[in-house]
Amino acid sequence: MSKETKSLTLNPELAAFQESLIAKYEKANQTARQGQTVFVGSSLMEIFPIEQWEESGEVDFDQYIYNRAVRATTTAFLLAHIDAQIFDLAPSKIFINIGTNDIGFEVSEGQFLANEREIFRQIAERLPGCETYALRYYPINTVDFQNDEDERSLFATRSNAAFQEASDKIEALAQELGFHFVDVNAGLADESGKLRKELTFDGAHLNPDGYRIVLANLTPYL
Repeated sequence: MSKETKSLTLNPELAAFQESLIAKYEKANQTARQGQTVFVGSSLMEIFPIEQWEESGEVDFDQYIYNRAVRATTTAFLLAHIDAQIFDLAPSKIFINIGTNDIGFEVSEGQFLANEREIFRQIAERLPGCETYALRYYPINTVDFQNDEDERSLFATRSNAAFQEASDKIEALAQELGFHFVDVNAGLADESGKLRKELTFDGAHLNPDGYRIVLANLTPYL
């Protein structure tokens, strides 16, 4: 188990935050509109400021987009909270970006992919008319963001090669189940394939400018 995994596993404040966010989602779902669009995943989705942009009028789509992602979570967490994060909203579109923490926390590939398959299976069974889109993982920058111990720990088991290999396997699962798989990464990477440093605050997570690029690439599917 990596140092990062131990830190997150033993961090009661993080666990309390995750559970409080799930509770917030459960309450909000009671008055949310059904049949809309849901973004779900880990921090890569949670910090996507789509709802803030909707509320400010910066963006306006035919369907409202609900963000139900939770930071520092894995495919197992999503399976355990799948009603609050997906099914309570009965969405007509789902965009999923989950699994980078499985790689970062050293979940076995077999378990990680089995969980991905089960997430897809439940969606196919419980929301047969829903359009589901799995996203290719964003590139990361492991070169320009190794300035302290936390950043070095973040990249201990994460790499662009590992993320893209895993993305290819998720693409195969999605296609097998008749789901969509989309690459919305155009414009995020520099000429060497690293996440452009002006689009991230830690080498792994996007800042608002990065999310504006992703949203532009996502717009044809929204």
